Amino acid sequence: MGKFDVVIWTTVSKEMSIANLQKDIASQIKVTFCGDECETRRAGMLLEALSRKRRPVFILDDLWQEVSLEKVGIPEPSVGNKLVLTTRSFDVCRKMGCRAIKVKPLVEEEAWKLFSEKVGRDILNVPGVEPIAKKIAKRCAGLPLGVITVASCMKGIDDLSEWRNALKELSEHKQSVNELEDEVFQQLRFSYDRLNDLKLQRCFLSCALYPEDWRIKERELVKLWIAEGLVEEMDSRQAEFDKGHAIINRLKNNCLLEDFSELVKKYRLISDMAYNKRGVKMHGHTRYMACNKRRVKMHDLTRDMALHIKSTKPRFLVKAGMRLREPPNVQEWSEDLEKVSLMRNRMLEVLYPLEMSPPKCPMLTTLLLADCGIKGIPEGFFNHMDGLKILNLSGNPIKSLPNSISNLKNLTELLLAFCKKLDDVPFLSKLRVLKELDLQGTKIKEVPHGLENLLSLKYLNLEHSIIHEIPNGILSKLSCLQYLNVIGTLISGKDVGELKKLEMIKGRFYDFRDLSMYLQACHDGEEPRKYIIHVGKRQSPVSIATKSIKLRDCNISNQIMLPRDIEELYVRNCTFCCHENYPLFSRFVLTSLSTFSCLTSLEIRDVKNMKKLFSPNCMPLKLEVLKISLCVQLEEIIALDFESNERGRATMEFCLLKLKELVLECLPELKSICKVDAVVVCESLKWIDVRDCRKLKRLPFSLPQIRSSSPLSFSIYVTPEEWWKSVEWDDYHAQSLLEPFVTFLST
Repeated sequence: MGKFDVVIWTTVSKEMSIANLQKDIASQIKVTFCGDECETRRAGMLLEALSRKRRPVFILDDLWQEVSLEKVGIPEPSVGNKLVLTTRSFDVCRKMGCRAIKVKPLVEEEAWKLFSEKVGRDILNVPGVEPIAKKIAKRCAGLPLGVITVASCMKGIDDLSEWRNALKELSEHKQSVNELEDEVFQQLRFSYDRLNDLKLQRCFLSCALYPEDWRIKERELVKLWIAEGLVEEMDSRQAEFDKGHAIINRLKNNCLLEDFSELVKKYRLISDMAYNKRGVKMHGHTRYMACNKRRVKMHDLTRDMALHIKSTKPRFLVKAGMRLREPPNVQEWSEDLEKVSLMRNRMLEVLYPLEMSPPKCPMLTTLLLADCGIKGIPEGFFNHMDGLKILNLSGNPIKSLPNSISNLKNLTELLLAFCKKLDDVPFLSKLRVLKELDLQGTKIKEVPHGLENLLSLKYLNLEHSIIHEIPNGILSKLSCLQYLNVIGTLISGKDVGELKKLEMIKGRFYDFRDLSMYLQACHDGEEPRKYIIHVGKRQSPVSIATKSIKLRDCNISNQIMLPRDIEELYVRNCTFCCHENYPLFSRFVLTSLSTFSCLTSLEIRDVKNMKKLFSPNCMPLKLEVLKISLCVQLEEIIALDFESNERGRATMEFCLLKLKELVLECLPELKSICKVDAVVVCESLKWIDVRDCRKLKRLPFSLPQIRSSSPLSFSIYVTPEEWWKSVEWDDYHAQSLLEPFVTFLST
């Protein structure tokens, strides 16, 4: 590729879409579509952009059918640009006018070299293994995919008898076939059989329920396996997910799944936008947190092999992501169906032909219908599906569900997330083995009837619903709950405190009394690993932390109990009712520890009657984010009492070594961050935002990083400009060194 300046590489799946192909190419060459362009307009935009590229090469990988370059917007191949495509069909090459170059299998020497690299020299050094390994490599017929999958399957096996048995099995699988693809199937089938675990094999086959080339979220895949019973029930949800991820790793190690994990940034706004007098947005900043989105994908040939295995009884019916407009025909809804996946066929609307009576599928365990555009389900649709365990209707515009769902006595997972028109669900009492109920993003106004009878329920999600409150006594009956997300709904602290198996809670308590009752109940046992708890009449902003308490519209008078491992504390629109000499933070106490050793983010906004925030003995020393805004009576952030202030004239040091972001906004009475004879050491500080704190005359920060030989990296936002020029620094040189990083904001 050294002769070309630009390489545009895109993988084309079986269900190729011109629109998706255009979007893929656009993302690579930095062309932005508004979203309302027609296909022809997008093609023109791409052609114009690509025509300006010098010596480009276009690679269309895994093409299954002819595609019009003109419709996509790809320039015709010429002296200046080239088109390369890979396909399994000679007809595609012919129709596209390409010169066909057949990729030959590896010669025996190359195949052995590849096999050796994948299986490892340490295994081949085991006496007697190498001669057998060479015969196995030869059986792979020079097909790279076959060589890789078989070698990966044998990696780490040092038992000579297993190698002999593997050669025997592979020899028996090799049938008299003419098609190259069938040969590859044999190699892949060998790797599948060598899993030697029925549950592991069934886990692998379930991956084929997703659309071709789909990047499957690992967590979603494990949830499916748990619901299907392929991951055994354990004491905790976390243990089950750990087991599921171990299975995924096993499948990846055997080259039956490909790793498509990616590092992404989650973010949230940590400072309100500033506006000038004309209402124009001037500034806002964002806090980022990196997270790993773990995903896997099936190679399309591996997926084909899995579907081939499940083409006989008990059978899979998989038409996921195929842009269907018509439902499967009468013959396809047969009695031998085990799993059906029609997910992501957004224009489907109906499930089966109108002339057909409700399907009889007594063996059916899994029905995946997410994002199919289904508007309604006939009343008797589920009458003959007694074995159904998993029903996923998420993302469909249905308004109601048939009552026949109530009779699915084996149902373990009912997923209705983001069915945005759904305002009612049938009676749930008979679903005695239901373990997961997801109603997030629906229009349901009341708690579903019979919820309190779901004694096996482990997962309940009502996030983004419009249910105002869960009546007392319901949640406490769900003693198996491990995951509870009712973030916008009022719940009882006493009820939730009785859920001893809870590992994750997102919810809202009405007041501190509820919070205290909940924490006291948790104190007797193990607290959840993750919690996001809002306290007050109104909901607070979304959190990216996993251990967060948010207080809003509360009166802070007596001491307030908080979890011992709290990471984020958010206080907004509260009234501080203690004596003015008491720092606000002294009102907060932990359930068991004396210091806030885990607190990394503290945001205080619009707290009334607060003049002091910290005292020296109650500072959270591991803070990374400190934001204080609209506290109109705040005078001092770190307040020294009389005794500590007279402790000699030596300079006192407060160490906030982890602090990265400091935001002080609209604090008209703020006079000091700490007393004259004290400094705050902040060796990690990178973000400073000070606005409208005109009485603040001194910034007592010691910043060792500005003396480092490494290049400085700061973001500093200030208003007004004259304040910055007059403020005093503890370090005389700090202001001049930081000057290049300052942005002055309009008031």
